[in-house]
Amino acid sequence: MLYIVLLLVLAALGLLVTALVTGTSLWAWVSIGLSVLAGLLLLADWLRRRKRADEPEPAEDAGESAGEDDSESESGGGGKAVPAEADAEQTALIPKTGELGDPADVPEPDVADEAESAEASETGSEPESGDAGAETVSAEKKAARDTPPGVEETAADDLAVVKELDDEVVVVDEYPRYHLVDCGWLSGRDTIPIGVGEARQLGFTPCARCGPDAVLAAAHR
Repeated sequence: MLYIVLLLVLAALGLLVTALVTGTSLWAWVSIGLSVLAGLLLLADWLRRRKRADEPEPAEDAGESAGEDDSESESGGGGKAVPAEADAEQTALIPKTGELGDPADVPEPDVADEAESAEASETGSEPESGDAGAETVSAEKKAARDTPPGVEETAADDLAVVKELDDEVVVVDEYPRYHLVDCGWLSGRDTIPIGVGEARQLGFTPCARCGPDAVLAAAHR
């Protein structure tokens, strides 16, 4: 059908060109007629295809598909039928209710743990945990680290020597002690270098841990 329509369209185009070249209106009318005929053929073909699409499928195809579905369901979907004996064996292997285990195999509850939990619920207190203990220890260490060391007991003769020295010691901002540079308390802290005499004048006191006054006085004797 499509080939016929194509031939008619080509013929109509050729007649139209002929009518334009010769100036004869007859060929133009014939070209129009062929174009209309091609359009009618296309319309008839479209109606025929639509009617065929609207028609229901034959009952035989439906019966065959239903038979195929039944056969697949009987075979378990895998193409192989499962024997009834195998189903019976699998069912026999499944224990009945109440036969899942021996009561003797069930562990007895820990009476001590239950007593502790009951005591805690009565008193409203919670049992101590390892995390709480660790937090307490870490808090104590932090407090000890933030606490400055004690004041060094400087002898009078050492004090007379230290006041006149310009040797460098270090201080930590917001802490009242001055230290030697190798003092263990300074680990991880930002230090400020300063002369020992100037530190004394500003009100800083010597650290009892590293003993800067005794060390510097002994070095200058």
